[in-house]
Amino acid sequence: MTWRPSVTVAAVIERGGRFLLVEERIDERLVLNQPAGHLDPGESLAAACRREVLEETAHPFEPRALVGIYRWHYAKRDVTFLRFCFAGDVAEPVAQPLDKEIVRLHWLTPAELEARRADHRSPLVATCVADYLAGRRYPLDIFSARFA
Repeated sequence: MTWRPSVTVAAVIERGGRFLLVEERIDERLVLNQPAGHLDPGESLAAACRREVLEETAHPFEPRALVGIYRWHYAKRDVTFLRFCFAGDVAEPVAQPLDKEIVRLHWLTPAELEARRADHRSPLVATCVADYLAGRRYPLDIFSARFA
């Protein structure tokens, strides 16, 4: 059997000390997550992140830096995720429907996010915010221009 991790992208979006999170229904449960999703075939990581943020929040997003690369095993489904987390800026939302799993958007402070830790979709939600708050930023040219 060949092991293949699921490649995902996520966005840490901060404005005025608050972070943009999506509340989504997963496995019959409401959870909080960064705007995030899977890399599609032929898509660059940055393009995937732009697309996912737009689909889940209706906000156009521009990645400015890589916060980190994370590996997490979701034991319930025996899936390993390889997450590329970007930081960037959003514009005002555009008129479009959100992905069907998205229930609502939240702008939460770090304290509010921590108070809702039991609602996080995965431990990566808090880890990505903590790394962002610690100043972890890697230039996007870390990716080969041919593959960015």
